Order: sequence, then C-alpha cells, then structure tokens
Amino acid sequence: MSPARPLTVMLVAAEASGDNLGAGLAKALRKRLGDQVRFVGLGGARMAAEGVQSPFDISELSILGLFEGLKAYPRVLRRLKDVEALAVREKPDVAVLIDSWGFNIRLARRLRALDPSMALIKYVAPQVWASRPGRAKTLAQAVDLLLATQPMDKPFFDAEGLPSVFVGNPALARDFGGADAARARAAIGAGPDDPVLVVLPGSRPSEIERVLPAFEDAVRILKADRPGLHVVVPAAQTVAAAVKARVAGWPFRAHVIEDDQAKDDAMKAATVALACSGTVTIELALAGAPMVVGYKIGAVTYALLKRLMTPRWVTLFNIAADREVAPELLQHDCTGERLAAALAERLDDPALRRRQVAEQYAALERLGRGMPDPAEAAADAMLDFLEKRSPKTA
Repeated sequence: MSPARPLTVMLVAAEASGDNLGAGLAKALRKRLGDQVRFVGLGGARMAAEGVQSPFDISELSILGLFEGLKAYPRVLRRLKDVEALAVREKPDVAVLIDSWGFNIRLARRLRALDPSMALIKYVAPQVWASRPGRAKTLAQAVDLLLATQPMDKPFFDAEGLPSVFVGNPALARDFGGADAARARAAIGAGPDDPVLVVLPGSRPSEIERVLPAFEDAVRILKADRPGLHVVVPAAQTVAAAVKARVAGWPFRAHVIEDDQAKDDAMKAATVALACSGTVTIELALAGAPMVVGYKIGAVTYALLKRLMTPRWVTLFNIAADREVAPELLQHDCTGERLAAALAERLDDPALRRRQVAEQYAALERLGRGMPDPAEAAADAMLDFLEKRSPKTA
C-alpha cells in the first residue's frame, strides 16, 4: 500500500447492531494499518468514536415491517442519494456494507454503477437459511466478498460463487468478565437475593411502538404480585428518548440505563430478562441470564414472513439447539398475561433458571462461541481479499 495515499474505507451501518460491528471493524483495521487507513460512511455513536462521521442520524433508517417500509421509502431513497454523494466526494477504495439488507443491497448496486473498480464487501449475510434463499444469488451479483457471521451462511453463498469467509458472530465475542452484578444491584438499591427483572424492548422505533406496550403490561402484572421486584430497562442509543418518555409514565419505578457498562452489569445481575428478539438475546445468554423472548410486527408483514420462514423459532440459539430453550411469545402470543406467566415461572423456580442458562450456553457453543475475535477475523479477511485484488485496493 502506498504511503502517499491511505486506504479509504467506506463503512455503512444503518442500524444500532451494525454500528457495533462497524466500530469493531474500524478499530481492528486501524490496529493493522495505523494512519494508512481513513474511514468515511454512515453509522451511529460507536462508529463516530472510531472516526466515521455520518451525514445523518441512522435512526431515520431503523424501519421494520411492510407498511412502515412503504411509508418510509421516499426517505430511504433520499438517504441513499446522500450516501451515494458521500462516495462521489470521498472516492473510497472499498465499501463495507453492514447488515441492513434492504438499504445496503440498493446501495451496493448504486456504488457498482458509480465506480466499477470499488471493492464491495457485505458484512452479515441475509439469513437465506431461514427464508428467501433467492437472496443468495442477488447478493452474489451485487458484491465481491461476504463476511459471514453464522456457520449456516457460507454454503448458500459458496453455491452461488460469491467468495465468503466465516468470521464468527461478534455478539458471541462479548466479554462479560468485567460485568459486576453486585454493582448493578447496589445502583438500584437491590439486595443480593432480591429479584431483578431486566427489560430490553428493542433498538428500533417500531419495536418500541409495538413491543414495549406488551412488555409494560407484563411488568405491571408481575409488580402487582411482587412489589419487591426491581425493574431495569437498558435503552439503546437509537431509541433512548422514546424509552425514557414511555417508562416515565409507568405507575411503578423502573431504572432506565444508557451507559454500556451499566447495561452489562444489569444483564449479569438479572434474575430473569424480558427481551425483544434480536442480537440482545445472544448477549443475555452470554451473561448467564435466563430470558423470555417477545416480538410483534405488523399483521400483514407477519403473515408474509410466516409463509417464507423455514425455522420453527426466531431466536438464534433456539434455532441452533433445534428446540425452544428460551420461550418465544410472538405476535398474538406476545401479550402481557402470557409474558408475565412465563417470567413468573422462572422467577419462582431457581432450578428452571439454572437449567435454561446451561442450555443457552450449550447452544452458543454450536454457534461458534469461543472463536477468535470476529472483528479481528473480519479485518484479516478483508485485507487479504484486497491484497489479492487490483492495484487500486492492494
């Protein structure tokens, strides 16, 4: 690589989970390349801390559901043009498009038309093993390399001729060694044996709108029977204001936390957790927290997904275990009464909690827990690919 011109890397993450991945990759690349790399692109607070200055707030793109997507489509198109304009201005050597299938597949096509010599890398595959396998061919036609985060991904894309590297799931590399349950309990005034419920309502505005009301009902039912139950609500940066506003109206006390260390402490301290489906379920399992998983989307979107989905479950470690290790209460089953009943069963049965935690750990092993740091593996795979490619990006 020429010392006169640093490698310009465009990192594009349209959601909070992608922001974490992008920040980890940026940090790993800088460790290898020092001042011979610079970053441009789109991300959240974590990527900004690594030097990625975004042209707009990514919460605008945190969309879930068919009708929400249709409504937001004009805004998405405007923001695609903004990112395209950024690429025109900054002329990146390589673009790493992180998760967010709908946004990033469109961006990949635009970037390819803009500069055919730009290397395009997709970080996180669409879950073709779960639904819509045709997306494997679509992605193979759009990008040059896939950094896969699940062991189930690679064969589908290899079959379509897309070079892919299994780098591991970054969520599985989360280290809870520094998390302190006692510190979390002290912060909320809970004793060592007091029950603590950790409520994680999601990181998208649509999840706060659809999922949090059912979670609130569940907590209200539990608090009526268990006034000594301590409630902690970690809030993702993308929805912190909405979560705080909603929780402020609850008729009982709940502790909203935004600090990352405090969130880890809370997960470690949880007697049981109530979680929105997503990456956070992996993090809770790593922290040793038994959980109940709830989720709701629009009725039409749900009907379509039911026809398209292959697995019986949506939680990744349930899929890996091929059984319902953590209860999943989805759509019509995601009610306050049913969520509260599943949580109460775990609050009242320490043996059940211990059994679930052990089964969650076993499922994580199947997913690749204990592999080298995925961010480091992703950086190595990316640089190896660029080294073998054209002189522009080598």
